Amino acid sequence: MKRCEWAESEPMQGYHDEVWGMPVHDDRTLFEFLILEGAQAGLSWATILKRKDTYNKAFDNFDVIKVANYTEKDYERLMQDPGVIRNKLKIRAAIKSAQLILEIQKEFGSLDKYLWKFVNNKPLDGKIRAMKEIEATTKESDALSKDLKKRGFTFVGSTICYAFMQATGMVNDHEVTCLQYEVCKKS
Repeated sequence: MKRCEWAESEPMQGYHDEVWGMPVHDDRTLFEFLILEGAQAGLSWATILKRKDTYNKAFDNFDVIKVANYTEKDYERLMQDPGVIRNKLKIRAAIKSAQLILEIQKEFGSLDKYLWKFVNNKPLDGKIRAMKEIEATTKESDALSKDLKKRGFTFVGSTICYAFMQATGMVNDHEVTCLQYEVCKKS
């Protein structure tokens, strides 16, 4: 199977083949990716991917309402959990993000409707021929980042937003020779 250049070994191959680039419209999953992409800042995605199950357990399966209602006791629990990145700013950002997502859901009806408007509700096609063509940011990720920051989110710089957009299928940046390119394009 021809894969994108970056998916050289496990767990990246499984992630590439089953998750990355597939359009996501479920608010819980979108929240999960937003938090995981923020946690990844300064680290490799493989580091976060290895901790994905632990993150799911630690953050109540990314139930937005539960996380939005976390107390200081929950924050301390997360700071002691070796399965998550124990960075106080990232953990506080995750909790605050849940609270802000509740506001977005109230305003737009869903996190999905809010996020996908940044790509006019249709995945952008990167038409990537080689990994070196992939951009770190785009005007769409710039706009998303700016709006999220205006709303009070942190760990949502344009590069993080673009990685989030790629992961959740808002952008199809599979190489055109990758079998997943067509799979994601049809989804």
